[in-house]
Formats: sequence, structure tokens, C-alpha cells
Amino acid sequence: MTTDTPARLLQLLSLLQTPREWPGGELADRLGVSRRTVRRDIDRLRELGYPVQATQGADGGYRLVAGKAMPPLVLDDEEAVAIAVGLRAGAGHALEGVDEASVRALAKLEQVLPARLRHRVSTLQAATTPLTHGDGARIAPETLTVMASAVAGRERLRFGYCAKDGTESRRLTEPYRLVSTGRRWYLVAYDLGREDWRTFRVDRVREPFATGARFAPRELPEGDAAEYLRRSIRRGHEGGEYAFDVLFEADAEFVAARLPAWLGRPEPEPGADDGEPRRCRVRGTTGDPVQWLAVRLLMVGCDFRVRAPEDLVASVRELGVRLTRAAG
Repeated sequence: MTTDTPARLLQLLSLLQTPREWPGGELADRLGVSRRTVRRDIDRLRELGYPVQATQGADGGYRLVAGKAMPPLVLDDEEAVAIAVGLRAGAGHALEGVDEASVRALAKLEQVLPARLRHRVSTLQAATTPLTHGDGARIAPETLTVMASAVAGRERLRFGYCAKDGTESRRLTEPYRLVSTGRRWYLVAYDLGREDWRTFRVDRVREPFATGARFAPRELPEGDAAEYLRRSIRRGHEGGEYAFDVLFEADAEFVAARLPAWLGRPEPEPGADDGEPRRCRVRGTTGDPVQWLAVRLLMVGCDFRVRAPEDLVASVRELGVRLTRAAG
């Protein structure tokens, strides 16, 4: 019998978070208390915001249902390890759909994981290799969680940074946001040493740590963090990245199904009549060699025209010549 009310409530909540309906008598037996105590505990959970639904009758019981807000979850050891491993795998490869919110969730989870479970997570991840994964550079999940915690806590962040040319430097920043492009993670931050906003590729960050010094957030000069990153890349602040512009002789739905989402979202070209071939335009940024991008565009399987940059135009032209020779 659990006499400690908070501990009993946590045990009751853990049972109710299993997707099934629990008869009051079974809950009472599991907790070692009376049905009356179960009813009082259910009322306490409702007061805390947990939407517990009760059904009447001989087969009635209690079930936790979806509510208006997300209440705290109670996870057992296996569930916590499974979630942490999944979030680590996605965050380390900057997979599409795993954004800053997921990294914040990972940071919160790892902060409260007992040492024994944290060791299990690390051991399991080290012992497994995915058959397929994102093409972007791999990142240690610990790097992302430290940075996400600094962003959320508004703590100054210090780290080493390796530029594209190999130059090493130490940076002291006020981190603003983490942004995932689908293949890479970037940190948008105010660089105190340069007295200006900067974007940093997270795979080039070394040994980040939060200094504990708080700061008042500054106003980003250009829209939100994602828009600032896009403009920063186009201006060439982040070496190795370039912008491209391609017109496809196919509709947006056709191209979107055959082109990786991280390269950009196809936009229908305005002014196309029903009697004309439908077109769409893709504008994006990448750090991949132009030769690789030329081949990837060819794999979409429809006619296209490269508008920019000139290096990509030249690469597509050279690829066409080679393919013509190969076919001849």
C-alpha cells in the first residue's frame, strides 16, 4: 500500500497513461487503497489539469483522454530510453521534421534522466548503426541539447568554431534560435566579440557550454530566425553555401514528390494557362557540390532550366554533353 499521496498520484497517473480503461476496483488493488481513495485521487488529478474520463456501469472505469492542454507525462524506464534514443537519432542527423522543439524536448528529458538510464541511452546508440540516414553532417546530440538549453534559458554560450577554411576561433554569443534546414543545424546568435549577428553551422561547433550569465534578448534585424538564416546564406556569411533557382516544366506536386524537401518547396509559376504546360519554381540553398545538385535535378524526370547560379548552369551543360557522348 502506498501511503505517500504524491507518490500514489504519480503511480496512478502512470497507470492511466496506458491507453486502456481501468476499472476502479483494479486501480484500487494496484495501489493498495480503497475505491473511495481512488476517486479522491482522480479528482486531484483533474484539479491538476489531467482530463480523466469516467464511465458508469458494471464495466465502467477511468481513462485518460485528450484535453485542451498537454499535461506532464510520466514515463517508465523503457519508455524514457526509447524516446531519448529516437530524439537523439533524429537530432544528430538534422532529419526533416526534427526541429528546435524536438531538441528542446531532448534537452529536458536528458536533464532529468537518471545516470543509469542516460548510460543505457548512450550505450544503445553507440551499438546501433542506421541503414539509411540524412546526408548532412552528423552532430553529437549533447551539442544540440547544450545549445537548446542556452537558447531556452537565455544564457550566454561559449564555444570553439571551425570556419570553412579551417580557421579556429573562440566565440562568446547570445544564442537566439536553432534552425534546421533539413540536412544541417544552424545557430543564429549575437556574437559579442564581433558585435553583430552571426549564423553558425552546428557541425563546426566545438565544446559548447553555457556560461550561466543571463542576457536580455535582442531584436533580430530581419524577420524570424529562419528568414535571417536564408538571407545570411544568400549574402555569403556562411561559407560553402549558395543559393540556386530552377524552373521545372512540371507541376509543383510532381516535382515535390521527386525532390528532397530540404532543397526547397516547389512554387507554381503564375500566369500558366490551362492549355500551357504547367511549371513550378524551386529556390533554395545548399552546400553540396554543383555537380551533385545537377545530377539530382536530372533525377526529377522532367525538363528544367537553371536560372542561377552560373556554376550550376555550367555544370548542367557539361553533364548534358557527357550524357550525349555516353548515349552515342
